[in-house]
Amino acid sequence: MAKEFTFKGKTIQELQAMSINDFAKLIPSRARRTLERNGMDKTVLEKIGKARKSADAGKYPKPIRTHLRDQVIIPSMIGLNFAVYNGKEFSVFEIKQGMLGHCLGEFSFTRKRLTHGKAGIGATRSSTAITARG
Repeated sequence: MAKEFTFKGKTIQELQAMSINDFAKLIPSRARRTLERNGMDKTVLEKIGKARKSADAGKYPKPIRTHLRDQVIIPSMIGLNFAVYNGKEFSVFEIKQGMLGHCLGEFSFTRKRLTHGKAGIGATRSSTAITARG
């Protein structure tokens, strides 16, 4: 049997029943201060409510598109898909339980991973294996 997920000793159902201010007391100070000062964006809250209703009805809702990379993830977002703008395009990901208290921008990378290729045009493969003749 799988272990039930808890966040600071609270189950997901208890967290979803809490108000945003009560949840803010459980998360780290930087995210807590962000929620206390700015609160949640009202348009995002409305979109979360609509998506939650359609998800509970059994439909697969469209991802919630947003530019708000600094928005703190709250319990009502769990299980929903978000499309966060990374400066070029919207990257889509699903909110999991372990993401609580983090910001949306932490999961939408703005830079590509660096990958090194082979030698360029004009480089010979034999030039990598030069040995000195004695």
